[in-house]
Amino acid sequence: MRNWLGGLLLCLLSLPAAAQGILILGDSISAAFGLEISDGWVSLLQGRLQAQNSSVQVHNASVSGDTTAGGLARLPTLLTRHEPDLVVIELGGNDGLRGLPTDKMQQNLAAMVEQSRQAGADVAILGMRIPPNYGVRYTSAFEQVFRDVAEQQQVALVPFVLEGVAGQPALMQGDGIHPNVQGQPGILENAWPLIEAWLARQPAVGEGED
Repeated sequence: MRNWLGGLLLCLLSLPAAAQGILILGDSISAAFGLEISDGWVSLLQGRLQAQNSSVQVHNASVSGDTTAGGLARLPTLLTRHEPDLVVIELGGNDGLRGLPTDKMQQNLAAMVEQSRQAGADVAILGMRIPPNYGVRYTSAFEQVFRDVAEQQQVALVPFVLEGVAGQPALMQGDGIHPNVQGQPGILENAWPLIEAWLARQPAVGEGED
């Protein structure tokens, strides 16, 4: 019996560690709205990680049209299912486009950060901006939400994930809201420094074996 148990323990100890995971919790910007999912920036992220011999797995839980309230409702199940090491929150744009209260949006984002941390995950936020026709007061308050949550919760922030992409006709779909195929690499470049910094903090994270 002892020999059998000893052999079982040895086998368990020799099993490779589970690959680390990144959960992308977003809306249409991360769900590759209007495109093949393989052309979206999240798929490009997975491709970049693989090209770097990283075993980190990217789980895309983005839903077009989702709000911070929707993401907060979905998050507990996603945390249980994927057990991510990093949660990247890309939500809020639809709150803004619908003119929803910014204080509630801030509460939802903060709650998602807290839930993710309670599940043992690090957190990062990809911020958004909305068109100026919503008025200076609302647009300013909207953008400030991301900065406030990032500062109060001490999480990494990309203030505007569509920086250099939005407003460029060659990079946007006809609706002027969603990036096209050519715009997806720009989104990845905006998000990458945040993800790369997280990877650098992980001990020997995702290094593949020769």
